[in-house]
Amino acid sequence: MASSQDELVFLPLGGLGEIGMNAALYGFGSEANRQWILVDCGMGFGGEEQLPGIDLVYPDLRFIEEERHNLLGIFITHAHEDHIGALVEMWPRLRAPVYATKFAIGLLETRRLSEADAPKVDLNEIAPGQRLNLGPFDIEYVPVAHSIPESNALAIRTPQGLVVHTGDWKLDPTPYLGSLTSEEAFRKLGEEGVLALVCDSTNVVREGESPSEADVARNLATLIKDAPHRVAVTTFASNVARIRSVAEAARECDREVVVVGRAMDRVVEVAKECGYLDNLPEFRSAENFGYMPRDKVVAILTGSQGEPRAALARIASGEHPDISLTAGDRVIFSSRAIPGNEKGIGSIINSLIEQGVEVVTDRTELVHVSGHPRRGELAKMYEWTKPRIAVPAHGEPLHLAEHAKFARQQGVPEVVRAKNGTLVRLAPGKAEIIDTVPAGRVYKDGNIVIPAGERAIPERRKLAFAGIVTVAIALDDRGEIAGDPVVDVMGLPEKNRQGRDLTDIVADAVADLLDSLSKAKRRDPEAVENAVHRAVRAAVNQEWGKKPACHVLVIEV
Repeated sequence: MASSQDELVFLPLGGLGEIGMNAALYGFGSEANRQWILVDCGMGFGGEEQLPGIDLVYPDLRFIEEERHNLLGIFITHAHEDHIGALVEMWPRLRAPVYATKFAIGLLETRRLSEADAPKVDLNEIAPGQRLNLGPFDIEYVPVAHSIPESNALAIRTPQGLVVHTGDWKLDPTPYLGSLTSEEAFRKLGEEGVLALVCDSTNVVREGESPSEADVARNLATLIKDAPHRVAVTTFASNVARIRSVAEAARECDREVVVVGRAMDRVVEVAKECGYLDNLPEFRSAENFGYMPRDKVVAILTGSQGEPRAALARIASGEHPDISLTAGDRVIFSSRAIPGNEKGIGSIINSLIEQGVEVVTDRTELVHVSGHPRRGELAKMYEWTKPRIAVPAHGEPLHLAEHAKFARQQGVPEVVRAKNGTLVRLAPGKAEIIDTVPAGRVYKDGNIVIPAGERAIPERRKLAFAGIVTVAIALDDRGEIAGDPVVDVMGLPEKNRQGRDLTDIVADAVADLLDSLSKAKRRDPEAVENAVHRAVRAAVNQEWGKKPACHVLVIEV
């Protein structure tokens, strides 16, 4: 039984304000004595323009790191990177037991073993449909249809009520592989009484219902059968149903399947272990591609999001060691562009077309369906569960705002517009935001995780915009210049508008500045550094219209 002081709270640390980086806390107890569970621990991707040098973005978990003695467990809804991608990196800061299905554990272990010095994570297998009691929480895994095997919603029961955390889901009567989203299961939860529905918002701006994965499989089979030469299909590596449908279509056309890309290799390995690719011919490795007849091969590739180091980008630029495509071959983008990736994808498509390769996308053919619910599907979920409270999740501000409006239209009595870092009290009493906690992002920079405020990122953006000038000056203890200053520039134009060398302009500015300083000032290295720094930036700005970064080194001899 709950005491009058016990509250049920929801605290998102990622995923409410962006697509990806999902991490949500549920807490139960009084403010001074609260126990927590964490649902998912996902990552996002950096962008070269906004975050130069940053590949991965993780949620800032400092709040629960400080509360980790009260963290009972981490529950993974499914194995997409935006739900599990930060776990291996962040787990040593939390050290709570992790609960996930067999497929998710397989991918987590494969990822961990591929990284040097990765920690041994406390992984505990849980089956779809299973229930687990942990402190005041009773967590049930409820299977749903999605674009990766073993996806689940969570029914989180507490003494203050039942919360349904949908994770990623959709309605698909013929999912080709994996679970159905059971109307019966969710209606039973609704009859039990759902306090709050924390629900996927990704496709709330789209009307109707999504096509089925089986429809995509049929269309892919036709496109592969009708292709006169090689076929290459690029898709999300985690979409095992799509991999299987391509492999079955290839078998029907007497074609062999070549799998290309490390991420694809990892998923295929785990999918085979879990039985999702049974009764298919063995896949061939990339080295075999060039020796196979052009009309007898289908390649399944990574790179559907334009990633510059993935297989398809290297093929398009002619840099892949084993795979090449020629005029008349067909490339199928069995995916959709994640917002922000359009430029990279477009560059690959244009390169392939210039080489005479036929490119098929979802703009002209049914080669991809989303794994997220449109408005028609969302309406059914609200009808089945009849929640008292709706909390839109998993989306950018536009999606969350539209979902809030939509939930009100479905007759939900209370709707809470939460965002990362907002502490929402779900019960007792009226649902409302009662506090905020530190939240945000941290960046994976090479092998180091750095805070978002680290000065390295704005410095890199500045270097990319205006380059750098380096000046080295040797001075003796009397303030005399020992030899000519050394000047080096990077990222600047070679010449100004009159054709004069910019390096010479910088050298002259340094020489003039040093000549203007008294010997007393030249005996102060810090004063010399500051004066040269100002003079160089002013001189370059006058000639170029931009102020570069400037590094001045004064050596005392």
